[in-house]
Amino acid sequence: MVKKTGPTTLALQNLIKELFILGSKENVNLWKRIAQDLSRPTRIRRAVNIDRIERYMGENETALVPGKVLSDGELTKNITVAAYQFSAKAKEKINKTGKAITIKQLMIENPKGSKVRIIG
Repeated sequence: MVKKTGPTTLALQNLIKELFILGSKENVNLWKRIAQDLSRPTRIRRAVNIDRIERYMGENETALVPGKVLSDGELTKNITVAAYQFSAKAKEKINKTGKAITIKQLMIENPKGSKVRIIG
């Protein structure tokens, strides 16, 4: 029987704790949901291409990816994308027209989690 260990990266463990704390403090289930998604094994964590973000997001919206953003596709809209990880090329493509930030930065900028859409 394999023992469940959870994320082993210290930075990820701290992020998950901060998400649960902010979710409880602000009474926002979005942060608790993201913490649960990030607690899952790496092989199950979401990986989203830019074309999917482009397809499902509107102009001036915020996309939240509890996983990694990959570089397939082009972004033509002014979108803020918050994710746990970005490929180097994806970050470059997003920053041309939109804004790529970490989940921690999004927590600081928008603690209520308003107008944020989970993609993936």
